[in-house]
Amino acid sequence: MRTPISFAPLLLFLAAAAQPQQVKITAPAVLDAPGAVHRNKPAQAALMASGITAEQMDQVISYGDREHWPAGIKVDSLRAKNQPYIQNYVCFRVAGFTEDSLPKTVIMVPARENIHMPEVMRPLSDLYVIVPDSSITNVQPGKARPEISRGPKWKNLPPARILVPEELYATYDLGTDSAALKALQEKGMSQPEIDAVVFRSIERNWPDGIDSFEERQALLPKFKKYKAYVGAKWDDKVLLIIPVEKNRKQPVLMRPFVDLYLVYNKSAVDVKKK
Repeated sequence: MRTPISFAPLLLFLAAAAQPQQVKITAPAVLDAPGAVHRNKPAQAALMASGITAEQMDQVISYGDREHWPAGIKVDSLRAKNQPYIQNYVCFRVAGFTEDSLPKTVIMVPARENIHMPEVMRPLSDLYVIVPDSSITNVQPGKARPEISRGPKWKNLPPARILVPEELYATYDLGTDSAALKALQEKGMSQPEIDAVVFRSIERNWPDGIDSFEERQALLPKFKKYKAYVGAKWDDKVLLIIPVEKNRKQPVLMRPFVDLYLVYNKSAVDVKKK
């Protein structure tokens, strides 16, 4: 697979000018007819007014149409199939403008910050798209997903079945549990892998349909359908790995966009032999 190309200078420019505002695409259909920067004079004027350099402007124009999109959103049939995942792109506002009385924004979809996306949707270069403001929403700092490891390997781990979905530790902070951290280390996980587990084992970093107690309640019975693998055990707890690859058929609101991790009571899980 080709290595993603990230044009860090523009993102660093945005960060230097002000904290770049992260956004998410809330209307995936907006990518069916995207605006191209090289054909939009108001967008170019807004970019120039933001103070970017000529080199950065060339970068935005060059990567501002669908020619450089990954196949998963470039091909119409694949884009329709992958619509539920589009909202999981990490995007940033670059410049805003008004066209025909409609507020619009040039957003950046950075390659480096989207390594968590399914491979067919993963950008190989930073992308720029013009979208109506009504199709995006700001992401609060607590929901931002930092660049971390994709997580530990799971294919050679014992499979498990969730018997009692309610016995889930949704707000358990593994980073403060020395026994848990030791168990992860003893399983051979690197520090970036442990960081990924710690970050994605807390409810606020789970898929939108299960990232709060209220939303999760109605879906708990379906947790028994998760394809899970045992990442580690300590005390009376067990860490389950829920891989993207094995859970693509889960309901959209529960479907992981990147491998996620659940901490359960050992008694609530049935561990199968390999």
